Amino acid sequence: MLSRFSAPGRARSRHAGAKRLLCLCAALCGVVSAAEPPLTLAEAQRLAVSRSLQLQGQQRAISASREMAVAAGQLPDPVLSAGIDNLPVSGEDRYRTGADFMTMRRIGLSQELTSGDKRRLRAARYDGEAQKTLAEQELAHAAIERDTALAWLDRYYAQAATALATQLVAQSQLEIDAADSAYRGGRGTQSDALAARASLVLAQDRAADLSRRERVAGIQLARWTGLAADAPLAEKPDIAALPFDPDGLPTALTHHPDITVMKAQADIARTDANLAKAARSADWTVSVAFQQRGGAYSNMVSVGLSVPLQWDRKNRQDRELAAKLALADQADADRDEALRSHQAEVAAMVEEWRSNRQRQDRYRQELLPLSASRAEAVLAAYRGGKASLADVLAARRSDTEARLQALQLEADTARLWAQLNFLQPGRARSLKEAP
Repeated sequence: MLSRFSAPGRARSRHAGAKRLLCLCAALCGVVSAAEPPLTLAEAQRLAVSRSLQLQGQQRAISASREMAVAAGQLPDPVLSAGIDNLPVSGEDRYRTGADFMTMRRIGLSQELTSGDKRRLRAARYDGEAQKTLAEQELAHAAIERDTALAWLDRYYAQAATALATQLVAQSQLEIDAADSAYRGGRGTQSDALAARASLVLAQDRAADLSRRERVAGIQLARWTGLAADAPLAEKPDIAALPFDPDGLPTALTHHPDITVMKAQADIARTDANLAKAARSADWTVSVAFQQRGGAYSNMVSVGLSVPLQWDRKNRQDRELAAKLALADQADADRDEALRSHQAEVAAMVEEWRSNRQRQDRYRQELLPLSASRAEAVLAAYRGGKASLADVLAARRSDTEARLQALQLEADTARLWAQLNFLQPGRARSLKEAP
């Protein structure tokens, strides 16, 4: 009985099936790739901000302070009182509420009349607390964006350094093969072969250390983004420009979140001083009471006014005011000192960033080309019998070390850029919108 398909037909069928399977795999890979795009720096920061429980807690604290500001602006609650006055406790009328003409059942109402200025200042103090917490939220927002950027950049450059070390391992393996071939052919020495193997061990150790750093950096980035530690990264942002003019640094830093927090704290201290000043004017309390006596006697009404006697103002109210004014002056001084410190610190980082940029240009334009040319020259001399394999290995290591140093310098520059770029929150949005 003849087979249903000929051999060429079966081959074409298998080829078509394999082709369809490859197309299906490619389509599935495309779907996975589309579902998991590389993680950009801006997206990592957005995820970190959206996941922050600290920012959510501070938002609730802001709402609480604003609610308290409304409550503090109201008059105190009136006080309802009830009691019995002049109740006999001996004689034939003892414990009788209607037998003695002096015995009265009393119900009254009193109200403290807090001045409008005090209520306004108390409300302003809670508003100041809300503004301070809002400034602290901005400070935390900026810190989250900065720390996320540092984690993202650390992983990016650790990954790049690991790739360089992996290339060095591959080169070392090839050099071992070359050394063994030369030794077997009588063109090389056993020392060269052993040196090649030692170079491979060193390269593998370097690659293992850099791989560990990459994994640690991935863990730190995952702490902020919540994504897998090995999620693919997009291209790095442009670290060649800063978001502010370094010459206008003193003015720009007056709006730094840390300075804004201290300014809000100083405003609260001034409000406390104004409250202490307002406390030098006592609040009055008015009261009214209805007093019921026995049926044979008339009922009565009492009206009263209570005024605190500030008989020792110079040792109480005046000293409290002086203390609050001193604390307000201290808050102003702390803010100004912090501003000077920030200006010096940021100016130093800007100078280091500029210096690193110049060094990067020197590495890229001079040192790396020279190192690569030297390695090629030594390799050519080795092929011509004018250099040893040890010279080749040393030149290769020197070239790789130079490239790793250049990469580390770029990583340090990127970290400085991140610290400067995210001094204030919201830079992640502008970074995402940048061309």
